[in-house]
Amino acid sequence: MNIFAQFASRIVKAVETLELTPQSGGALDLSRITVEPPRDASHGDLATNAAMVLAKAVGENPRALAERLAVVLRNDADVSAVEVAGPGFVNLRLADGFWQARLGDMLDAARDYGRSTLGAGKKVNVEYVSANPTGPMHVGHCRGAVVGDALANIMAFAGYDVTKEYYINDAGSQIDVLAKSVMLRYREALGEPIAEIPAGLYPGDYLVPVGKALADEFGARLNRMPEDEALALVKERTIDAMMAMIREDLAALNVHHDVFFSERTLHADNASAIRSAINDLTLKGHVYKGKLPPPKGEKSDDWEDREQTLFRSTDVGDDMDRPLVKSDGAYTYFAADVAYMKDKYARGFEEMIFILGADHGGYVKRMEALGKAISGGKVEVTILLCNLVKLFRDGEPVRMSKRAGEFVTLRDVVDEVGRDPIRFMMLYRKSTEPLDFDFAKVTEQSKDNPVFYVQYASARCHSVFRQAKEQLGENWIERETMKAAAVRLTDEGELSVIRKLAEYPRLLESAAQSMEPHRLAFYLYDLAQTFHAHWNRGTDNPDLRFVKVNDPESTHARLGLVQAVADVLASGLALIGADAPSEMR
Repeated sequence: MNIFAQFASRIVKAVETLELTPQSGGALDLSRITVEPPRDASHGDLATNAAMVLAKAVGENPRALAERLAVVLRNDADVSAVEVAGPGFVNLRLADGFWQARLGDMLDAARDYGRSTLGAGKKVNVEYVSANPTGPMHVGHCRGAVVGDALANIMAFAGYDVTKEYYINDAGSQIDVLAKSVMLRYREALGEPIAEIPAGLYPGDYLVPVGKALADEFGARLNRMPEDEALALVKERTIDAMMAMIREDLAALNVHHDVFFSERTLHADNASAIRSAINDLTLKGHVYKGKLPPPKGEKSDDWEDREQTLFRSTDVGDDMDRPLVKSDGAYTYFAADVAYMKDKYARGFEEMIFILGADHGGYVKRMEALGKAISGGKVEVTILLCNLVKLFRDGEPVRMSKRAGEFVTLRDVVDEVGRDPIRFMMLYRKSTEPLDFDFAKVTEQSKDNPVFYVQYASARCHSVFRQAKEQLGENWIERETMKAAAVRLTDEGELSVIRKLAEYPRLLESAAQSMEPHRLAFYLYDLAQTFHAHWNRGTDNPDLRFVKVNDPESTHARLGLVQAVADVLASGLALIGADAPSEMR
């Protein structure tokens, strides 16, 4: 239950009792009323801007209107105090009984606490990673993989119908280069000596086993085939091998896609899918023959100083029109994007989200424009950019991988530090900001390491359960008994934990709506901090400890509090893609 949304409804009803009349006539616009946690917790539990956003429309002083609203809100049984602050904010403090009842809601919902119907089943496609299948995943792909996967998880939890998709870039010149690189490794596997890998080919040792597999399957037959025929076979086998490796690398990071879409399918049957998509845009009036000026400061492989078939993307929000067919009749790279977007639209997606690297900023306007043109404005297209990740070990830059030849592989990082630190830390900064990832810092056991700090809170919760079972027996860990005892939670530290837990549903909804999964990582750290602070109070004051053998009611209530913390930590970490451990080793 989102208590902030609940109180927004209560405040709207309170405003309606004031019988306010807009000076312009008509109905009063109540949509701008918000209820949020105050920036300073000492100001109360909730804050609303209702008086400030309505005052001008009704011709009243904001603070005076706030005072009138406060009088009505003081009649709410769940409100213990109402204060007017600043130019007209209304701050509310809620009664202890309200918070105690919320703990009961949390215990009923368990790990489904925070799940909502916000998305109303809206079909959303989240495409992320989508690396060229020319080698192992490198650390540059890691951030987009985590951001996309966590966002998809959060949106699904918030009630959206989410499909996780990977676009396989298995067409184009880079695949030709890959096939030639593997042919070299194939000849090497047959015993043919090869010198240094020629410039322009892929040098990584990861292609050695692919060449050996081809030698085992075909013997020397590929060498006797016409080059085009041999390379076609090599392409098929190599793409399959690369995608198997990529899937394995992603699985090690706990990333699993629902759909792997091959770009080659768009070029099949004489590129019928691309041709059909362009015809569809033509019928809608978005295609014409013309010439484009040279790009300013932007390299474009598709630019020609002659007439081409162009997408009139400037009519739908782009900053320049885009080539679709070159003068020689060949389709541009963008033409495949048109067919792919049309395919997604035909699959019924109402929202399409693309997670791309920061170097793809030039794609934003063209893809948004394409979505509008294909769907007639019915589909929302959002491009989220992920900034660079720099790797360090004790402050020193990490060297490149020998296996990959040119970069640090994702698997290298997973094998060294583990999945959970990577998943959490890739979200512990907004994706548009650069991220420094230090191997030593993300594995140290201290408060300065956020993932350890959050997982340690989970382990502490489970240590309380173990202590209760040892001292009081198994039947003490029962949710119904915990709920009934919640009225015993009156200490400010206990209530502060419940308040922080109560923010979770709102947090998830806002993270889904804003498409900012980093908010969840920040929240989990704050929750852990609140829980650890209360734990430390119990260390100093025995009366506040969770298990008190001689006080069963207080013990049941406090075990309920610990159970709710454990549930939310487990839920949030699962959405991030990490574990909530029961103990730390």
